[in-house]
Amino acid sequence: MHTTPIQEILGCIQKPSRYLGTEVNRVIKDPDGVRLHMALAFPDLYEIGTSHFGIQILYHLLNRRDDMFVERVFAPAKDMAEQLQRNDWPLCSLETRTPLARFHIVGFSLLYELNFTNVLNMLHLANLPLRAGQRDEAHPLVIAGGPCVANPEPMAPFFDAMVFGDGEQVLGQMADLWISWKDSGGGKQDLLRNWARLEGVYVPSFFDAHYDQDGFQRLEPVLPAYARITRTVVGDLDGAFFPEHPIVPFGRPIHDRLRLEISRGCSRGCRFCQAGMIYRPVRERSPEKLLGIADAALAATGYEDLSLLSLSAGDYTCLAPLMESLMSQCQGDRVAVSLPSVRADTLSPNLMALIKKVRKTGFTIAPEAGSQRLRDAINKNIRLEDVTATVQEAFALGWQVIKLYFMIGLPTETDADVEGIVEMVAAIKKIKGPMKRRGQINVSVTTFVPKAHTPFQWSSQISTEDSWARLERIKTRLKMPGVQIKWQNPAMSLLEGVLARGDRRLAGVIERAWQLGCTFDGWNEQFNFDLWRQAIAESGLDSGFFTTRNRSLDEPLPWDHMASRVDKAFLKEQWEAAHHTVTLDDCRHGVCSGCGVCDFETIRPRVFDRCPQASRPEKEAVSVDGAVQMELRYAKDEAARFFSHLEVATIFSRALRRARIDLLYSLGFHPMPRISFDDPLPLGMESEAERMRIRMASGVSCEMLTERLGRQLPVGLRIVGCRQLTGSNQKHNEAKDRYRVFLARTAERAAGLEHFHQKEQWPLSRVNRKGLSRTVDLKDCVCAMEWIDKNTLFLEICRKEGITIRPSDVLQSVLRLPAEALFGTRVVKMAGGNAMVDRSAQKQ
Repeated sequence: MHTTPIQEILGCIQKPSRYLGTEVNRVIKDPDGVRLHMALAFPDLYEIGTSHFGIQILYHLLNRRDDMFVERVFAPAKDMAEQLQRNDWPLCSLETRTPLARFHIVGFSLLYELNFTNVLNMLHLANLPLRAGQRDEAHPLVIAGGPCVANPEPMAPFFDAMVFGDGEQVLGQMADLWISWKDSGGGKQDLLRNWARLEGVYVPSFFDAHYDQDGFQRLEPVLPAYARITRTVVGDLDGAFFPEHPIVPFGRPIHDRLRLEISRGCSRGCRFCQAGMIYRPVRERSPEKLLGIADAALAATGYEDLSLLSLSAGDYTCLAPLMESLMSQCQGDRVAVSLPSVRADTLSPNLMALIKKVRKTGFTIAPEAGSQRLRDAINKNIRLEDVTATVQEAFALGWQVIKLYFMIGLPTETDADVEGIVEMVAAIKKIKGPMKRRGQINVSVTTFVPKAHTPFQWSSQISTEDSWARLERIKTRLKMPGVQIKWQNPAMSLLEGVLARGDRRLAGVIERAWQLGCTFDGWNEQFNFDLWRQAIAESGLDSGFFTTRNRSLDEPLPWDHMASRVDKAFLKEQWEAAHHTVTLDDCRHGVCSGCGVCDFETIRPRVFDRCPQASRPEKEAVSVDGAVQMELRYAKDEAARFFSHLEVATIFSRALRRARIDLLYSLGFHPMPRISFDDPLPLGMESEAERMRIRMASGVSCEMLTERLGRQLPVGLRIVGCRQLTGSNQKHNEAKDRYRVFLARTAERAAGLEHFHQKEQWPLSRVNRKGLSRTVDLKDCVCAMEWIDKNTLFLEICRKEGITIRPSDVLQSVLRLPAEALFGTRVVKMAGGNAMVDRSAQKQ
């Protein structure tokens, strides 16, 4: 196992738990004990990447093999990247701290075009050459997958191979071929040729790019019979692997819940939607399989929320019976079940009533366009009355916030269509709930970006000036109480359009933008369009060639060699239908639309008409009368010192669920477990015995509680004591907090401490969050402070009502330690007892 001393810098960066890699359900193996060591790399922050369930599927699927070990790595935030470079440390994996350059294969997920510069930055931080042609057999093979591979050309020069389609099956085949190749002693080109024979695998170096006089890219295959790459498809989703023990991330990931993929693909035929085209056909998981996965995964994770994952969750054949069965499983355990954004015409009152049984989860409707004419043009077959009826029912059932999602710049859009957005929101705003209360309407508006393999791939994209004009019109017209508007920066949408429909020449632009300092371009605070314009200008390219110009239906497209299985003729038909506002029905239950995806043998729509009924009795919640209160003492050290207090609270709450401890919950719209903590520890501080209290069902002894809970805690959190609280022992009256402080440097400390003891007063000025200044006397708060040895300080702080003094306050004020010196200082809060007991134990 290779290590980087990362804990030396975790104290001086934001959200250090991103980099610990000690989560529940992670996989740990000996890298030297497997044939193939692979890293799954996600080019965005940990909290974004851990929310992507495709990573979880591939991670656990491949780690089931005895001959493989797969680890994870995410894009380090800018403060962490700066620390790595300052200390000359390479980017490493989470699980074993192995430098990325030592893996055999590094596989990137390309989900979003504005993450492309992060890929280059991660390769750079790993000390790997950026371009595939610059890497030899001594380097890892760098591959990619994800929806952006639908048009791989802008990133093609950076990868040895790219996977188009469902990765579950083909990645295992690529692993098998890698192991055989390694045994054969062949060269890199031999492996790439073998990979190229697999369905869905694109090897960019086997195509030469040429550009004609009109600027169109034309690719010339190097190998015979390797001219088109056909998207690989998992034909039977019900038989496909799905993890029952997914990793539970630290912190607050974007989707902090169990996500259950109920189906893959959508055949609604929305003409703007790339996912709706490239993930065809519809393949559902059976309700029985889903209930089994939910049971196992909730037990293995301790999540309190479950979300049904699908492109069109409302279209799942057995949705209502599935929800009823899930609620019978989940209601007693206070697990809320939610749906992602769904179509208004599929969200029935019965479904909404089921959703709110535990608590009202998010409620989002995506009309996409404001007018019926434009919704027909894009084939979004919902009507205003569908939306208003759904909102009316939601308000009646107690929802108070509704989210609406719209796009501007859709093909054939007119001023009247933009005005339609305003009119729809205004109509919904008039709807009243109980007591004649009007709800809050949150409106999200983005600029439409045409994508490859859709009927709108030939469409022009509106300019940033047009986008801003339409946004300003909407914002001005919707200035009304109870309506909040959010929008994406049109410049970001324009750049996304350039990268989504560009050719191989864009690789130089991406590399130059990265050299100029562009990373995390999908984050508003990091996005710098001026640097991108500079990179494009230096390349001699015109961004309008890829975005704002009108395209001919017959011109060559950069992604023509990527066969999505959807016939180009079908896309052209739908392009024409959009301009004549002709709609298309969903084919999953009706007449085939002739898109070309299905062979009706292995690839065909798979739905389940046999729906289960809720069979198991609902679990009864713990009653107040039968509850007991337990006090637990726990140690927090090693990696756990980098958990924030909120993270510790979440970790314990989910660990108690996994330990099957029946907790008492609060009442109201959002029931919470009755767990409380003593004064929270600052981030980075260790403790020998913190206290927490839980209300739970009787019948579980301290020994059983400690044993069961202890098995569910991550590294660095340990239960060190337990007692049941009664009326006579409810309070603990510790009036002093004692600390051992291990200092990294010893410069001029003794004089500062001696000076403190000689003074009668030691004023300390502090500024609270409101900017108000207050002065306290440290002499009243510091009960004892003395050296144990030249590097170890004993500190005792008396608790004063209304005053919180931290060891860092004392160290900075008394010893004059600068803030940066505190990063290398260990502070351990001691368990209660005599102040200076066992000096030998304190000299660690």
